[in-house]
Amino acid sequence: MQTILLAYDDSPQAQKAFDKALDMARRFEAKLLVLSVVRLPDPPEDLETEALIESGRSHFHKLHRHLKQRLDDAKLRSEFVIAAGHPAEQILYTAERYGATLIVVGRRGHSPLARWLMGSITRQVMDHAKCSVLVVH
Repeated sequence: MQTILLAYDDSPQAQKAFDKALDMARRFEAKLLVLSVVRLPDPPEDLETEALIESGRSHFHKLHRHLKQRLDDAKLRSEFVIAAGHPAEQILYTAERYGATLIVVGRRGHSPLARWLMGSITRQVMDHAKCSVLVVH
């Protein structure tokens, strides 16, 4: 395992996934690539979208500083990416772009009806990823 991609949104599930990804990166001496995605409004509006992206980037940049410190303390190679768009699409794109050998995501507790109506980001990643996907409960 060379590169582990972690999808991180600061939810409790993502924090558990971070701990698992950190442990795996340590065990396999892999690089940990942390991806956060600013979700765009649907339908997008130019002014609102620009402000939302900037606000999201600022928010995730602050969160990443804390994670970076933990990774530095563990002496792990890491990289942080902030993307904008649909989370599943950005996770899949980033995994391919960086040659990730594993994607780690936290599982959301949506009801079956909510998953049916909105779709599951985790399910989309699992169905379309070209590498292994670890779902942390």
